Amino acid sequence: MIGYVEERIKNYQAQNQNRGRLLINCPDAPGIVAAVSRFLYEKDANIIESSQYSTNPQGGTFFIRIVFECPDLRQKSAAMESQFEDIAQSFSMEWSFTYAYEIKKTAIFVSKELHCLRELLWEWQSGDLLTDVALIISNHEDARVEAERLEIPFYYIPASKENRMEAEERHQQLLAEYDIDLIVLARYMQILTPNFVKQYPNQIINIHHSFLPAFVGAKPYERAYHRGVKLIGATSHYVTNDLDEGPIIEQDIHRVDHRDNVEELKKIGRTVERSVLGRAVKWHLEDRIIVHGNKTIVF
Repeated sequence: MIGYVEERIKNYQAQNQNRGRLLINCPDAPGIVAAVSRFLYEKDANIIESSQYSTNPQGGTFFIRIVFECPDLRQKSAAMESQFEDIAQSFSMEWSFTYAYEIKKTAIFVSKELHCLRELLWEWQSGDLLTDVALIISNHEDARVEAERLEIPFYYIPASKENRMEAEERHQQLLAEYDIDLIVLARYMQILTPNFVKQYPNQIINIHHSFLPAFVGAKPYERAYHRGVKLIGATSHYVTNDLDEGPIIEQDIHRVDHRDNVEELKKIGRTVERSVLGRAVKWHLEDRIIVHGNKTIVF
């Protein structure tokens, strides 16, 4: 990790050593907010942000994200999690505490198109993505210069349908070695096997053009151009074994018209892809996403 990024992260950890986040989803019922607020109050925690949503107050599902400050949080965190179990069980909660001082480690997978990788690295350098970019993995050499310029370990691992299992074994070795929390597919043009995907539930974020499924397969922009599309879009989602059908995190579009040729469509598409992927990754790193079935609640 380059020096000034490392220093920025250390400063952030020091400034936020007492900041925690609590994400909950459970059947909606009276008293949830009161019980959670009372619990945090009894631990001397001060709620500084709270966002909530219910699918239906009568028998629906309730979601909440709470950000709090608590003195000596590092020392208290284990006991807090243990003691929260009683409340969680009484409301049948799925829940997680996370801590701002625990910086997530990210691995970026990329192929030959580097626009999404460059966007992530720029956001990382500028301090908008608070993560440890631990390594970059590619089935091409094109990204090596980008990685080495920023002193990020780079691993060239050829991958194709002929050697996919062997490549993924090496991927998993590296992800374990670097203790990775998040995998970002920044235009990594390989299909992941079900065995690989199941190892990292809701930990793999992908980006693709929003033409899918209307323009699935090769040359989507060429086919979109010949259809006379009026909107260029991109979708970022968690990866599941249903190809490009995992829970959607973020989407965006840009209007185009008959004056735009294929190359212009591609250029516009890359711009949308960069921003959509960057936002999705940032929201994951900030623990703003709750996955519920094949949908996401993004606070």
